[in-house]
Amino acid sequence: MTRAGLFPILIAGTLAIVTAIVGSTITVLDSWYYSLQQPDWAPPDYMFGVIWTAIFAMIAVSGVLAWEKAPTRRDTEISLGLFALNGFLNLGWSFIFFRMERPDIALYELVALWVSIIVLIVFCGRFSKWSALLLVPYLVWVTTAGILNYQVVQLNGPFG
Repeated sequence: MTRAGLFPILIAGTLAIVTAIVGSTITVLDSWYYSLQQPDWAPPDYMFGVIWTAIFAMIAVSGVLAWEKAPTRRDTEISLGLFALNGFLNLGWSFIFFRMERPDIALYELVALWVSIIVLIVFCGRFSKWSALLLVPYLVWVTTAGILNYQVVQLNGPFG
């Protein structure tokens, strides 16, 4: 493999790891979080780390495939921008939910995150079906998290 071929892998891997680390520092499981009533079907806390690790790995591979398969430099730049926006929205949800302690507002931000995943799937799917398919578990997980977030708001609101 050439250095040029390694570059997308290094960038995608580094950004996925940095996003995961920043997200984990924003996600504070403290007395406020543990005081929230959770729905009966909520996964145990340890599963979130396992699931997010797998999802971030799939996002990184999806990003590499999109980068490698993009037919033009402009498509590469757009896909990179969409992945960056998605990462920002992902971190934003964690900040709003855990640091601001506002699951109600986080629910609205989660809609933007969900839309950004759909946009990534559609955009990347135009030139890399595998890139798009690797994002489907992410969409499923964020949909599940959205339902969980909604139920937390219903069980514990109002907030603020």
